[in-house]
Amino acid sequence: MDPSRAFLKDVKRVVVKVGTAVVTRPDGKLALGRLGSICEQVKALLEDCIEVIFVTSGAVGVGRQKLRHQRLMNSSFLDLQKPQIELDGKPCAAVGQSGLMALYDSLFSQLDVASSQLLVTDNDFKDPDFRRQLCETVNSLLGLRVIPIFNENDAISTRKAPYKDSTGIFWDNDSLAALLALELKADLLILLSDVEGLYTGPPSDPRSKLIHTYLKEKHDDMVTFGEKSRVGRGGMTAKVYAAWNAASAGIPVIISSGYTADSLQKVIRGDHVGTLFHKDAHLWVPVKETSARQMAIAARDASRRLQALSSSVRQKILLDVADALEKHQDLILVENEIDKRLALQSGTAKALIDRLSLKPGKIAHLAESLRRLALMKEPIGEVINKTEVAEGLILEKTTSSLGVILVVFESRPDALVQIASLAIRSGNGLLLKGGKEATHSNAILHKVITEALPKKVGGDLIGLVTSRDEIPDLLKLADVIDLVIPRGSNRLVSEIKESTKIPVLGHADGVCHVYVDKAADIEKASRIVLDSKVDYPAACNAMETLLVHKDLVHGEGLQKLTFALQSAGVILYGGAKVAEVLKTPKAAQFHHEYSSLACTVEIVDDVHAAIEHIHEHGSGHTDCIVTEDQETANLFLNHVDSAAVFHNASTRFCDGARFGLGAEVGISTSRIHARGPVGVEGLLTTRWLLRGTGQVVDGDRGVLYLHKDLPVESEPFVRNSVNAIMDVPIITNGEVSQASVHNVSLTKIPISNNTNGCVFSNVVASPT
Repeated sequence: MDPSRAFLKDVKRVVVKVGTAVVTRPDGKLALGRLGSICEQVKALLEDCIEVIFVTSGAVGVGRQKLRHQRLMNSSFLDLQKPQIELDGKPCAAVGQSGLMALYDSLFSQLDVASSQLLVTDNDFKDPDFRRQLCETVNSLLGLRVIPIFNENDAISTRKAPYKDSTGIFWDNDSLAALLALELKADLLILLSDVEGLYTGPPSDPRSKLIHTYLKEKHDDMVTFGEKSRVGRGGMTAKVYAAWNAASAGIPVIISSGYTADSLQKVIRGDHVGTLFHKDAHLWVPVKETSARQMAIAARDASRRLQALSSSVRQKILLDVADALEKHQDLILVENEIDKRLALQSGTAKALIDRLSLKPGKIAHLAESLRRLALMKEPIGEVINKTEVAEGLILEKTTSSLGVILVVFESRPDALVQIASLAIRSGNGLLLKGGKEATHSNAILHKVITEALPKKVGGDLIGLVTSRDEIPDLLKLADVIDLVIPRGSNRLVSEIKESTKIPVLGHADGVCHVYVDKAADIEKASRIVLDSKVDYPAACNAMETLLVHKDLVHGEGLQKLTFALQSAGVILYGGAKVAEVLKTPKAAQFHHEYSSLACTVEIVDDVHAAIEHIHEHGSGHTDCIVTEDQETANLFLNHVDSAAVFHNASTRFCDGARFGLGAEVGISTSRIHARGPVGVEGLLTTRWLLRGTGQVVDGDRGVLYLHKDLPVESEPFVRNSVNAIMDVPIITNGEVSQASVHNVSLTKIPISNNTNGCVFSNVVASPT
């Protein structure tokens, strides 16, 4: 439950107002399916012992539809050629009211719920006796479990334009609902509309943002209203006015969509839906806050400043971040301990706590990975190919930063460091949303990293999203955010893909397999299988399923493999074949990521059966074959359709750092843009640079196209004061020897078209 909506657990009486746009379809006819769903939701509230008072609009719209049809049927062809006079609302209300109530009565009767009709006018409430009798009647109806259905009696209202008249007691059905909530002492007022809630602008405008909690001081000048309801009288303006008045008087109000099948249940559960109006909203919502859009724009602007820096300056930024991590190691570990303690207290699974933990030496390892990343080849502005389009017209295809990347990742604080370092190296802006279990760790790591960034770039380069509720708003920013990378379950990846138009680089389950072939070296296989499972069971590249060739069942192969796993504390679950042989518990399903010291074991007939099993039950992450038969190995490598396929090597090698990528933003199981461990290259795109001497197209008459490939020249690559130890060849009098070089100022310079040399200063070299 959203903490700001904790009061909803105590709601016992609720007023539900249904707008005309919910009651009717765009053509003016009744939306029978939608009304039926709302009636079912009302019954569900009754079953939860919540009293429901219903306020409905739609009588005028229904009546107008009926009268138009009646007029059409009674008109001659000549009559239809004349201008049609708009029907007056009062007879429309009189005609529509009976039909609307008959429908409600029928729908509720189908659910074994009794309903009643109460028509009121503004003048009725001027009489104290009427108000007292109204309360008594409604209380009696509610005591009998009868739904009171209110509507303003527009047919006999004395006001000329009630929705414009601000001098009355109520002005439309929205303000009537607010008045009834006060008079009948309701705990909550729900205003159902045709949109999700109150937006900062018209809901159709992609720049508009849904306001989850309304604060008058903050949102009054921010909100711009579009057109009023397509069929009703008030629209969102009337709803906001009524909601604010009711909330100011102590009745909480939520404006939500009446189009979803469980909208009322979501509101009562305290889900973060709709817009809440509450007298205490000022205690929950800061008057000034950075919106999702502002955060994304700030990250984009900072990324452009970062891209404008020289390669050596960008390198130094990474080195400064590495130093800052080591400097603040004690503080980082203290915050990480808080997260681990809270996770233990909340009963979090051990596998998740293992992912959460920053073990001794981890900070130093992360810092070293940043330094290695800084020493890698400059990724931005690399010329991929060069073409002479025409004489004096040179075209280059170069690498460039993507822009702004949103990464939603699991409870692994070390992932924040890796992702941030890759963003800095690739010149991208970054928005991060980590798991709630790592809140303290993520906050301190983000603070340390952003404070290490130079002022000319700014800490806005890396934004930390602290609430999951901000994610839906971020996913709407296709004009600002260029790529979304969700690291988590298939469900998370699917939900994000369905919720955004931004390209998504999926990183989902890691159901990794090791297939031990009949031609495998069993000792070698045991080491590989054990490492794949035990080295880090919570990792996404850990083995989750062991497939064993059937010929190894009757010898010692299967027994040795399973004995090695069980000796390391691994719990085995068998497929149908293995369960009979080893008498192990049966696996509930093959597609399962244990993320702990457990795995599934199954027997397969041959390599073809293994491949088929992997394709049917795997996740396309990392799969391995152990065999000494090169032909079988090649068959496996060429036919398994996974991001990473190994021969005689642990699945744990599927890692950006181990691949030499410096770090990884995740391991992609997608097939577009990047696949497998995603390092710097996966966060780049390309652009075209065309250099001319005044050429024009002019219908292609004055251009002689050559399209000649040109050699790509290596650009000077500068490393300033790099703290590194490396082995380099030393050439003296034509003889080559090796030297160990420490604390080098190194500049790569072109010697010829095909070779490069190095100029060293401050070098301490020891020939070997």
